[in-house]
Amino acid sequence: MNANMLIQYGLYFAVILLLIKPMGVFIASVMEGNTPLLNKIGGPVERLLYKLGGVNAKVEMDWKAYAIALLVFNTLGILVLFLLQRLQLSLPLNPQQFSNVSVDSSLDTAVSFITNTNWQGYAGESTMSYFTQMVGLTVQNFLSAATGIAVVIAMIRGFARHSAKTIGNFWVDLTRSTLYILLPFSLLFAVIFMSQGVIQNFSSYQNVITLETTSYQQPKLDNTGNPLKDAKGDAVLENLTTKTQTLAMGPVASQEAIKMLGTNGGGFFNANSAHPYENPTPLTNFLQMVLIFLIPAGFCYAFGMMVGDTRQGWAVFAAMGLIFIVMATVLVSAEQAGNPAFTAASLNSAGVDQTSSALQAGGNMEGKETRFGIVASSLFATITTAASCGAVNAMHDSLTPIGGLVSLWLIQLGEVVFGGVGSGLYTMLIYAILAVFVSGLMIGRTPEYLGKKIEIFEMKMSSIIILVTPILVLIGTAIAVMVEPGKAGIANPGAHGFSEVLYAVSSAANNNGSAFAGISANTPFYNYLLAIAMWFGRFGIIIPVLAIAGALAAKKRIQPGLGTLPTHGPLFVILLIGVVILVGALTYVPALALGPIVEHLMMLAK
Repeated sequence: MNANMLIQYGLYFAVILLLIKPMGVFIASVMEGNTPLLNKIGGPVERLLYKLGGVNAKVEMDWKAYAIALLVFNTLGILVLFLLQRLQLSLPLNPQQFSNVSVDSSLDTAVSFITNTNWQGYAGESTMSYFTQMVGLTVQNFLSAATGIAVVIAMIRGFARHSAKTIGNFWVDLTRSTLYILLPFSLLFAVIFMSQGVIQNFSSYQNVITLETTSYQQPKLDNTGNPLKDAKGDAVLENLTTKTQTLAMGPVASQEAIKMLGTNGGGFFNANSAHPYENPTPLTNFLQMVLIFLIPAGFCYAFGMMVGDTRQGWAVFAAMGLIFIVMATVLVSAEQAGNPAFTAASLNSAGVDQTSSALQAGGNMEGKETRFGIVASSLFATITTAASCGAVNAMHDSLTPIGGLVSLWLIQLGEVVFGGVGSGLYTMLIYAILAVFVSGLMIGRTPEYLGKKIEIFEMKMSSIIILVTPILVLIGTAIAVMVEPGKAGIANPGAHGFSEVLYAVSSAANNNGSAFAGISANTPFYNYLLAIAMWFGRFGIIIPVLAIAGALAAKKRIQPGLGTLPTHGPLFVILLIGVVILVGALTYVPALALGPIVEHLMMLAK
């Protein structure tokens, strides 16, 4: 741990700590309708939307009606986004005349953006028109984030209310979160990003002649889009040269702001936030990292406010923060240490210029942007995999084995370390329910959390929530490495190739959206496999969460007694962290042992 790391860590966490309370107060006020000024400005628009949608804002829903409304809305979103891709050649704002997207890729992308995953098996600048990017992808960035906010608000109401039959109105929660939270902040930061050089235009792509001829290699692909391999199983590469470069244009800043704020991830360009048109300066890089955690961290305080005890929110924040700091420290340390196999002696014996060893001695810069460096790139990687964001400013495939392990493990934890907009908190609250259940077993008392007894129904639903993503990840990965279409997409043989597949399925099922890369995922097999994982990984958790919210809202509030475990102190924070690690992560240890762990041991043995 050096001064550079401490300064960047300290500055980032200090900003988050300064913003958590005002953001939490703002979120709670908006969702409870206690913002007179905003209501005066946006009230006419809000009421018009209700009128157009035939919504009675004063009528609340029970959890089943809430869940049905949510599912119908998101299913229609998939249909609309699917059709936009399939018809984009006939639609406006397509200066490059991009063709219609294939059926399997359209379905995968539609499910991806509706579930707040934003997994991209395609290259945005060579696949999607401006119309599809704006009307399809950017709109769903707002609506998928608003869906997550609606769910967590419904769950918080479950804890806050007693003897109630309803948990709110989905359409009201969706509208308020979009109109008063997501839209204003996105507009503000889109303007800030444009001032720093993020592009926002509708120009055709610009072809320029470079000063030097560029030589590069790329894998040869067969007619199905999979990499060709030689007899040893290695990818067959072809040598290419060019003296021209195409500069992609487009409305980038508007999408960049909401993709970070809504923890959607993805990117206008294939290089994502490593692209200078998406993330041009260290300032934009820092702001993007802040945006990823802004709402999830603020929700911790909003939760405490809405249940009437802000200490509860700070306890959850402390558990998230401690896990994050440890994971970030491990990842940055691994990247700063570099690869011990690249020593001066080994490079010299191989006839390699020792200048390369000096670069490796400074840390692992492979796959990272020099304008950000190791610390900022590693911190970004930790943030984006802790949250269900998926935006990246470095190639995770080039991380050291331990660096890759941290990123992968954070995803597999269920992204409860701040997590996605809404999804991080409601999943962490499920772990809190499990924590009080475990403590109740220890003392032989019915577990309680925030004045509500945790009984059989809540534990059944919590068990489903905990089991959904491991089942999807482990079975999906097993299928991918067993069948020929799955193996055909792997460019790197051995442990690293397995890590790439495990990361892809983990990212999809946990609705992260980032990728190790290295596999050809834009094939019918992976598009359908990952679409299934994303759908059930999102709604297989949301429905039980809403069921728990409904059950808790109907319960009477009980007063704490002598046997009640305080859930706002250091003991509970430690217990909560322990449950997250033991229940949420140990399931994946055997799979991790076959991937990044064995890869790390192989690296040390060289």
